[in-house]
Amino acid sequence: MPPPAEVALHFFLQVAVILGAYRLLTPLFVRLGQSQVVAMMFAGFALGPSLLGAVAPDVQHWIFPTKVVVEGVKVVHPSHMTLYVVGQLGLVLYMFLVGTAFNTRIFVSHARTAGLTSLAGIAAPMVLGGLVGWLMVDQGGYFAEKVSAWEAALFIAAAIAVTAFPMLAWIIHDSGLQETRLGTMALACAAVDDVVSWILLAAVVASIKGSAALAITALVGGVAYTVLMLTVGRAGLRRVGDWAQRRMDAGEAFPVGPFVVTMIGLALAAWFTDKTGIYAVFGAFVMGVSMPRGAFVEALRDRLEPLVGYVLVPAFFIYSGLNTKLSTVFETDTLLMAGLVLLVASVGKGLAVMVAGRMQGLGTHESRSLGALMNARGLMELILLNIGLEAGMFGVELYTVLAVMTIITTFAATPLHRLFAARARREGVDIEAAVPLAETDAEKDLVPAGR
Repeated sequence: MPPPAEVALHFFLQVAVILGAYRLLTPLFVRLGQSQVVAMMFAGFALGPSLLGAVAPDVQHWIFPTKVVVEGVKVVHPSHMTLYVVGQLGLVLYMFLVGTAFNTRIFVSHARTAGLTSLAGIAAPMVLGGLVGWLMVDQGGYFAEKVSAWEAALFIAAAIAVTAFPMLAWIIHDSGLQETRLGTMALACAAVDDVVSWILLAAVVASIKGSAALAITALVGGVAYTVLMLTVGRAGLRRVGDWAQRRMDAGEAFPVGPFVVTMIGLALAAWFTDKTGIYAVFGAFVMGVSMPRGAFVEALRDRLEPLVGYVLVPAFFIYSGLNTKLSTVFETDTLLMAGLVLLVASVGKGLAVMVAGRMQGLGTHESRSLGALMNARGLMELILLNIGLEAGMFGVELYTVLAVMTIITTFAATPLHRLFAARARREGVDIEAAVPLAETDAEKDLVPAGR
């Protein structure tokens, strides 16, 4: 086992390689109409066994070792665990920042529409995904023997129903959709979809471990945490915000005390939701939503966003890329299954969201754009896959099949949105227009919905 000093030394090299790789890929992906976060995702797969490992396996294993032999037994390399922890820290901080930028007033104005649309975006993929999961068990080779048909069906249902909330937030930010009905509805729908997917995943893991209490804990704990944070927690955070404001009014550029208290609260929120089975990123987002808006939050974002978005989060993509071997997809049966999963994921979710959006009064182009954005699975899908892999539910083959689906659906989201937005503009409608913050349900018709 390498000593801690050697692990730390190696980690610095890994960070340099990670940052250099995604920065080199970023101009290419920007030209393709993609967000920088998509370049990070592709860099993760490029530095893993799928590309670098295929071209220069010795170099890839040296830079990103995953296993080490200790007394004749292979165990997880400490360097691999370090990447995991740093990636998780990045995700938690990033989701907290996303929550602080979430416009709750626009969401409340369209809560009914967002709720019904998100349910459609969950129901259809769950049914279709469940059938695909059952088929995988019937064919064999995808899930471990201990996984039953219904457990496999629930897992695939969750994998297809999920939307990459963090990645979608990044795409919406890069596309300038933060203050739009489309952007806020997409985030709201994604939040609901992800919570349902986490509960499904918790139920599957609980069943495999033989403990129904895990699923119940996930559901009850998640609801209780959300209610508590949006009431008592919000009041407490308002006090922290007032404290910070007084310090800033007194001339302190950045109030360290309130910042540390906020980070303690964030760590506890991540710990609690992870412990209950809803997972840390959900707790971080809800705490971010509960933060009082003002100068303190703006200062937090100014200081944290560059480090979190461009240094910490990429570590998660690399960790996920190390678990993916694209060569396994090129076997005929696996390739056919990957095609089926991609078809079900794209049509099942995108079409269901689009139809539900139209039924709720959204215009044609806005509904299509919403369906395209909701198909971005990136981060959350990879988190879900990593949990399933660590639980021993499946091996590299299924991981890779679902990772390929994740890459393609996420890659297609932004170009499709821009296509629908351009078509709407040609018809004289701007689906990317900002929504007035004072808008209510009664005033909703004053804002063009798009066509």
